[in-house]
Amino acid sequence: MANIKYKVCVLTVTYANRWQFLEQVLNRLLSLAQVTQVVVVNNASAYSVDDKVAGLNDSRVVVLNNEENIGSAGGYKQAIEYAYQQTDADMVWLLDDDNMPAENALAGLLAKWDEIEGENNKKALYCLREDRLPHVKIARGENPSRYYLVPDNFMGFNIFNVLKNQRYKKNDRFGTGVPYQDKAMMPYVPYGGLLMHRSLVEVIGYPDEKFFVYVDDSEYTYRITQSGAVIWLIPNCKVIDIDQSQGINYQPKPFHSHLLNLWSFRTYYAIRNRMYFYSKVTIHSHLVFKLNKGLYLGYLWVVSRLSSKQKEYNKLVAAVNDGLTGKLGKAAPEKF
Repeated sequence: MANIKYKVCVLTVTYANRWQFLEQVLNRLLSLAQVTQVVVVNNASAYSVDDKVAGLNDSRVVVLNNEENIGSAGGYKQAIEYAYQQTDADMVWLLDDDNMPAENALAGLLAKWDEIEGENNKKALYCLREDRLPHVKIARGENPSRYYLVPDNFMGFNIFNVLKNQRYKKNDRFGTGVPYQDKAMMPYVPYGGLLMHRSLVEVIGYPDEKFFVYVDDSEYTYRITQSGAVIWLIPNCKVIDIDQSQGINYQPKPFHSHLLNLWSFRTYYAIRNRMYFYSKVTIHSHLVFKLNKGLYLGYLWVVSRLSSKQKEYNKLVAAVNDGLTGKLGKAAPEKF
């Protein structure tokens, strides 16, 4: 018999023309007895989400329509507010519109919830997404500090960690032959796959709309661990991304950079917001940070000349500066 001890409200945000993904996710969710409501935030999709959802003939799905795209930050804020204020759900489960949960994922999370000690506002659970290599490594026992909150890094680069990272790669002990742990701690996680109790919302509030898209999930979920709670990655509870992320098939080329070659509004927001977030939580020595920044931007400057991407380089530098000076919000198109 399904575990219906907890009422679960699932939250997702969609946009553009993504019904082919959203429909699959909704059908899976509506097959789960523990799901008492699904909130779909429609960020100005190119089709009628209401009409498509009506065709599912299930009153558990609620659509919140926006006339313009308010981003993932605004969308998840709207969804969490609705779940907290308008439903009696015990839990909220956040999923992207292309996050297909395994059939047993929610039941596994709820069973694990009762096993893990701690008050309801002192823990959150997260599903494993096996297309994210750092998460897989951490699930197999790697220390999260290898990938997260690296002190004084600039876009992941720290000159003092180059040799250490080479040793990591050479002596990697967490390959495919290493089994998953029962659970592993994470400092912060994406929205997609996160399960938390409504009492935790009282502690951490809502996502910051100023991020618009990208890194808003990192900033929001980092508040969980900063509040003294623990995010547990549960490897046996899996979510599959049925749409591939941007750049996942990018093939590196000599004297090129994916940041410049794949420049878009997505790249701008990812860099700007990452700079803002990291500047708040990872800088221990401003001198070391400036050194790493100078070296990495110098490398990209050379690459931009060799690959004829000077315009993209200038926009990247502007994104870095916007992040470091706190110029957030929805950006003007010329930034892209």
